[in-house]
This record gives sequence, structure tokens and C-alpha cells, in this order.
Amino acid sequence: MIEEIANDVMDKLLLTPSKDSENFIGIEDHIGEMRVLLQLESEDVRMVGLGALLGLARLRLQEFCSTDFLDTFKRQKVLIFIDDFDDQVVLDALVGQTQWFGWGSRIIVVTNDKHFVRAHGIDHIYKVCLPSEKLALEMLCQYAFKKKSPPEGFNELAVKVTRLAGSLPLGLSVLGSFLRGRDKEYWTDLLPRLQNGIDGKIEKTLRVIYEGLRSETDKLIFRHIACLFDWSKVTNLKLLLTDFDLSVNVGLTNLADKSLIQVKWGIVMMHHLLQEMGRSIVRLEEPKNREFILDSEDIYDLLKEGSGTQKVLGISLDTDEIDELHVHAKAFRRMGNLRFLKIYSKNGLTRKLKLQLPKSFDYLAKLKLLHWDKYPMRCMPSKFRPENLVELRMCKSKLEKLWEGVVSLTCLKNMDLSSSHKLREILDLSTALNLETLFLVDCYSLVKLPSSIPNPNKLATLNMTNCRNSETIPIGISLKSLDILFLGGCSRLRTFPQISTNISYLSIEVPSIKEFPSNLHIENLFYLSIESLKRKKQWEKVKTFSPPTAMMSPTLVIMHLSNIPSLVELPCSFQNLHQLEELVIRNCVNLETLPTGMNLKSLDSINLMGCSRLNTFPDISTNIRKLVLSKTAIEKVPWWIEKFKRLSFLNMYGCNKLEYVNLNISKLTRLEKVDFSKCKALTGAFIDSPTAFIDFTKCFNLDQEALFQQRTCLGCQLWLSGDQVPSYFTHHTTRTSSYLTLPLLASSLSQPFLRFRTCIVFNCKLNSYIIDFNANFRFTGSFLNSFGQTQDFMAETGDYVIKTCVNHSCLLIFDCCISLEMKSDPEKKEWNYDHMNLRIHNVNDGPTQVEEWGIRILEADNQLANPRQYAEGNVLDEAREGGGNDVVTERSCTDFEKRL
Repeated sequence: MIEEIANDVMDKLLLTPSKDSENFIGIEDHIGEMRVLLQLESEDVRMVGLGALLGLARLRLQEFCSTDFLDTFKRQKVLIFIDDFDDQVVLDALVGQTQWFGWGSRIIVVTNDKHFVRAHGIDHIYKVCLPSEKLALEMLCQYAFKKKSPPEGFNELAVKVTRLAGSLPLGLSVLGSFLRGRDKEYWTDLLPRLQNGIDGKIEKTLRVIYEGLRSETDKLIFRHIACLFDWSKVTNLKLLLTDFDLSVNVGLTNLADKSLIQVKWGIVMMHHLLQEMGRSIVRLEEPKNREFILDSEDIYDLLKEGSGTQKVLGISLDTDEIDELHVHAKAFRRMGNLRFLKIYSKNGLTRKLKLQLPKSFDYLAKLKLLHWDKYPMRCMPSKFRPENLVELRMCKSKLEKLWEGVVSLTCLKNMDLSSSHKLREILDLSTALNLETLFLVDCYSLVKLPSSIPNPNKLATLNMTNCRNSETIPIGISLKSLDILFLGGCSRLRTFPQISTNISYLSIEVPSIKEFPSNLHIENLFYLSIESLKRKKQWEKVKTFSPPTAMMSPTLVIMHLSNIPSLVELPCSFQNLHQLEELVIRNCVNLETLPTGMNLKSLDSINLMGCSRLNTFPDISTNIRKLVLSKTAIEKVPWWIEKFKRLSFLNMYGCNKLEYVNLNISKLTRLEKVDFSKCKALTGAFIDSPTAFIDFTKCFNLDQEALFQQRTCLGCQLWLSGDQVPSYFTHHTTRTSSYLTLPLLASSLSQPFLRFRTCIVFNCKLNSYIIDFNANFRFTGSFLNSFGQTQDFMAETGDYVIKTCVNHSCLLIFDCCISLEMKSDPEKKEWNYDHMNLRIHNVNDGPTQVEEWGIRILEADNQLANPRQYAEGNVLDEAREGGGNDVVTERSCTDFEKRL
């Protein structure tokens, strides 16, 4: 009976799983995960929970129902979907016990609150996560363009819209459907609106989850996170919200159960569309009565007029959005409940802000967070009362000292005064009983720290990087609890302090430190950085340097040694670093060799850039993935590099003793990029590699012609210096045309592929460094004959990483073997064609432009004629000497343009 009913329902619904599922981007992974949880082969009754943010789980559920799951379950006893419930009693009544159902039954419970399924005893829960950016882009395009990729000219816009939707399927669906059929100008004009707000339909849907919170306390915690505390540490958030009696632990759990937040690595994270929804709720009140004031114009008016009220809990002002700020003498006094004050520059702009402040802050007694970048005063107001401060952050300030005398800091946990270049002293921290982190990075004028920090079991992080006038760390400051200590750039520091044996991160400056404690013992070091910013003269008295044995902890994972001219060799204890994953030795100019006879199996990345005397290829691990040897004295790439099976990146930029490269490394199937640029002595190279990117730019002695003659692998791309297509490429365009006309021997199109080698000349539009970007090339064109018959085609290559070239042109060489997509009657393939028009498109926008391009046919079966065989009166002219190269004329361009 069940079998018949299931078949009848399937027939009536006319479900066609294989076709419907094609439009559901990324559904395969979800199906795979659900299959594991459902265990379809088992005869047990099984309940599975499906949890996700509203608008995500339901979209995915619809996709599951449209796939072959129903086809599978129609052969089972019972299949039950329970969707969108919010009552435990209802769930218990519907599917109280597994014994109620026949063997092989499956019950899928979909909810926005994972607490319900856990409370029901359902242990198998599948959380539907947000799709990757790539899948999200495909989803947007499916809604907007009814295909998985954007049309030409829309790629950058589609990526921006995808990011604004935050990869949320609900947002992608709403925005994609809304933008369907709109032109490029409309997309461009819509972006500012999307950046400054949230679509009404999306907000209305998300608001349902917020209103579903049963506790007003949970709603208040949600609004705090949405307005101020996204990406905050859970421990900090608890301290900042202590006096609200909010039961933060319970609230965070409830919000996470409803997928309104995520908590990972002890950090609270919220999707930006949920943030916008939360902020829009706060904005329903007038500015002076809002809990949190976030809009710069509202803050400007409120502080200038002093119109705030006791309802204001937090202010967050981005100074990039205003030119001046006048604070009324009573502005803060009227906001007696103000707990959180943030004045910052989101983009780090250096422009000056006209600022008028009152002389006293004595009425900010309840303040728990003070974050004021570029604070303009030399000292905090004398009546400032920081006794409730949990976090003090005043980066890039003009402070010379914090305050006079002793102030109460019993709640202070985090202090950051980084880049306060005029700060000379911090007088007293004796009351900072709970201080855990102290950041003083780039405090150039700081001479001394306070004489004591009272609690030796609290201070976990001390970062004094580039405190170049600090000479000592006072004995009264106990570092026994330290986990992180950064002293790099402290060039006047002479004595290394007594530190915890359990320290994990350590950065020091040499040779300024003359003495290391004789009893120094480090057991759990994870990261070690030893560097020098001093000039060569200051190293003259230091004959050799070697990292202290006590710092060569077997637990080391990352080790950096930089700018140490007296480093000649590594200590013998180096061979014991079996957990080492990253080794960086940069600009150690007297290092000539590395240890041999070892295989550090965990070592993943080696960077030896600037070790100008190093002449041996490193052989300390066969598991290397990234190898940087730029500006070394290495003369050749050894044959045994093929042992590096995981190698994906090799950089030998500027190796001026490298004369020839025999890159017979076809076994390195994971190799993606090789950089031999600026190798001045390099004259030749043999390439046998499936790698996707090989850079020979600015190798001006390289024999390019010999390189062209080699057989390269499909997918491999070569980069060379040059400003025009070399004569090797027998068909090429001019700088004034993007079209190419090629002669054909009179024949039908019997072969399914075009096979040719392509050269594209690029020129960068900008005169500054820009990171590489992806490009995708599309070839379009037509086959033609003397009777006016045509056959259009379109073929698209894979993605290529385009190297941006500053102030010079460069060549991209790659081989094409592309299928011809016949858009009309297949019988047209049998017509005789005598020439072909070809055009190249760069689908992605970028900072470079195509100057010209050309091709050379690689196989004779392409039926392409030699240019010299072309009949008199053709549209091609032989323009360059010695090559018989083909140059497109205006006639060919015009004819082709009409056909396109």
C-alpha cells in the first residue's frame, strides 16, 4: 500500500529529480552529508535534524525534496518531513518515539532552533552552512541570468552583489531575482543602496527569527552584538555586559541555537545581513532615545547639541564620514548610562579632524569600553574615572602620559596604546589586578614601563614591538604567566627578562640583547622570531650568532630568523624540530649552507629569500609545499626536486647565478606556480611540467624562440617580457584590431577541436603594484566560404591568473585545445569553408589591457592553410619580414564585426 501511494504521489507531482537538481547549486555536497546521517541501507527507524538560518534550511529542504531522496524513500515504510515548528509539545505529539513507525522509516525535522531537536533526543543533526563564495556566485547567477556564470562585463558586479548578500541563499535569491533582466548601469547604481541598507523582503524574513526569541534578554544581547560586538571574544563580551544581568552564557547559547550567531574559536560572529536587521530595529527610535547610535550624522548632531538621554548605551562613530566634531559640555553628562564609546577611523585615514572637546570626562563613570583612535589630548582628564573600564584602546593618540597619580583599574582587562608615538611613560598600573593584555606597539618614545603589575598570574600578552627607547623591563613586572611576548625592534633592550617556561610566542631583537638568563628554559614554544633592524656596523663585533639552544624547543612550529649577518649556520639542535612547519631565514647574507641528512616531515614552507651566499638547494624535507629561494646564489635546480611531491610554489626570482633551467618535473602534479623572473644570467630553459604558471619576465638573456619550439602541456602558461607578438606566431592582430582572419584549405569541419598556441601582449593600465587577478578568455567567430555560407562558434578556455606588469608590457603564452560549439544545423559542418574569423574576449574586467595577440597552429589536421597559399586578393597582408605573418586589415574587421 505504501509503495503504491508513494508511486502515485510521485507521478502526480511529476517530479523529475535528475533535471530539477541541475539548478540547485552545490546540492550534491548536502545530499552526500544527509545520506551519511540517514543511513538509507539501515532498517532502523531514524530521526534526523536539519538546522540552519531561516531562508537557508528551507531552501535546501526544497532542493532535497526535488532530488532523488523521494525516489529512494518511496521504497521505505514512512517518510515524514516536519518543517518550521517552534513547540516541543507538538514535536513530541507528532513523532514522540521511533517505535511508532515501521522498520526503515525516516523522519526529517527542519527547525531554526537546534535546541528542540536535541531535547527530543535526536542526535543526528545536519547543520546547513553558508555556501562558499564560488558557489554563492553561481547561485546568484542562476537567479539573475539563469546560468551559473555572469555574462561578459557583469563579473565584477556579480561578485560585489554576492558579497553584499553575504552568501546567504535567501539574499542571493531575492537580489538575483530582482536584478534579472536589468542592465549593467542599473546594477552599478544599485550597489550603493545595497551597501547602506538591507532589502525589505530579506529584512522582513530575518525579522521572524528575531521576534521568535522568547526572552527580551536574548534580544538585547542580539542587539549588542549587531551594533557593537561582532567578532568579539566571548570572554570580553561577558565582562562588558556583566552589569546588565543578562546571563550572557545562556543568551549566546540561545542565539547560536537559532543560528543568529556563530561561536568559533571563542569568537562571536554574526552574518552581516543579520547585523543590518538588528541595527534597523534600533533605528526605529529617535536618535536621542536609541540604545546604540551608529550613524555619523546622528552622532554629530547629538554630541553638538548635547541632546542625548539616559537610554543611550553605546556610541560608535566612524570619523572617516565627518570633517569636524564639536562635543557639547553637557553631551556626555546627559548620557549617564553610556557604557561603550568607540571613535575610530574605519579606513585608517590620516586626514586631520577638527575636534572640540570639553575639559572634563568625570561623568563617564559607567564606561566599560573606551576605544578612541587618534585621541588629541596630551593626557586624560584629571577627573576621568576609569574604575569600570574593561577595555582601553587609544591607538595613534597624542598622549604623552595616561594620567597623573594612581587611579582605580580593577576591571581593566585589555589595554592597547599602539602607535602613540609621543607616549613617554605609563606611571602606575598597580591597581590593574585583572590586566591580561598590554599592547604598546610602535610607542617610540616610551622609556619605561610601570614598576609593577600586581598579579603575576594574569598578564598573558605583552607586545612592545618597536619600543626602540625602552631599555629594561622592570623587575617588579612578573612575566611568569606570559603566553605571548614580542620584543622585536626594542633596539636598546640589553637584558632578556625572566619569562614563563610555558610561553608559546616569542619575538626578540638581536644583537642588542647581550645577556640571556643562564637558567632559561622554554618547553612549549610554538612561534620564534629573531630579527635585527641594525646596520652592518653594529654587527662588526659579533663574529657569529646562533639561536640560544633553550629556544630551539622541539615543540616549535614556526621559526623566523631575519637580517642577521653573523648567522653562518644553524645549530645542531635544528634537527630535533620535528614539528616545524614553517621556516623563514631572510636576508642572512653569510648563511652558505643548510643542514643535510634529515627529513623534517612536518615542514611545509621554506623561505630563504635574500640569503645571497646560499648556493646549495635545500634538502631538509620532502614534504615541502612552498619553497622561496629568491635572491640566493643557487646555480641550478637539481633533478631530485621531483621528490617534492607536494610542491605547489617555487620562487627563484632574482637568482642571478642561475644560467639554465632543466625543469623536467612532470611528476610534480601539484605545482601551480614557478617564478624565475629577473634571473639576469638565465639563457635557456627546458620545460616539462603541467604547472599552470611559469614566470620568465625580465629574463632578458633568455632564448625565447627556443622556448617556443618546445612541446608544453595543456594548462601551462608562460610569462615573458615583450611588447609585441613574436614572429613564431604566424597569425597575429595589430594594435588597432581585436579580430583575426585565418585562411583554411577548402574542406569541411571534420575535426571537433581547434588546436593552437596563443600569445597575448598585455600592458598594465596603472603605475602601481596590483595583485594578480583571474581572467577567462572566450574565443568567438565564424567559418566562411565564397558562397556566403557561415558557421558560428564559441569556445571558452579555463581560468588564467593574469600577472600585473608595472610600467612594462609582457607576453602570456598558452596552448589551446578547445571544443567547437556548433549553434546551428550539424549538416553545416560538411560545407566547404575557405577561411575563419576569430575574436578573443577577456570575460573578466581587470587592470590590464590586451595590446595585441596571435596564434600558431599546432596540428595539421586543423585544416588551416599556410598564409603563403592564400589566393591573391585575400584580406591578409604579409607585413613582417622573415615570418610571413598575417595582419588583419580594415576589411576583415568590418566583415567580421557585421557578422557578430
